[in-house]
Amino acid sequence: MSTCLSIPADYQPRLDVRETELAIRQIKTFFQTNLAFELNLIRVTAPLFVAAGTGINDDLNGIERPVSFPVKALQDVSVEIVQSLAKWKRLQLANLNMAPGEGIYTDMNAIRPDEVLDNLHSLYVDQWDWELAIRQEDRTLSYLERVVRTIYDVIRRTEKYVCHLYPTIEPLLPEAIAF
Repeated sequence: MSTCLSIPADYQPRLDVRETELAIRQIKTFFQTNLAFELNLIRVTAPLFVAAGTGINDDLNGIERPVSFPVKALQDVSVEIVQSLAKWKRLQLANLNMAPGEGIYTDMNAIRPDEVLDNLHSLYVDQWDWELAIRQEDRTLSYLERVVRTIYDVIRRTEKYVCHLYPTIEPLLPEAIAF
């Protein structure tokens, strides 16, 4: 099987493989802790699979095939590996009785067999995601921009943290986000 990964000839990694794995864990922990605090989110566990035909598993663009299999213990009911949690997250907000201003975050693991493979896309997806309950009157551009600024602030804080831990990495992000 050929790989779709293309490494430029002049590429020099700033961290070795072990440091990279440690950095990924530190970044995820730092970022999710800070964003959870700023947006009032709690962590929930995402499903790896859901029952087929329930409408919970998003079809993404409508043509991508989910990985599915029968479950013997459930009389061979077909289940699908999740591809997106958009619908599931909204159901969780309701199931957890989240009030406006409260939300959830999760880490989804998925398999997308129809993904176009390149340096940014893989068959395996490890996707961090969140959802916030908001009031109808907060569905405005100004509210959305405020939330985006908060997220960007956490991203910049995370960048500073990474640069502190790994001095070979230099900050790149601008001070403010533009709309």
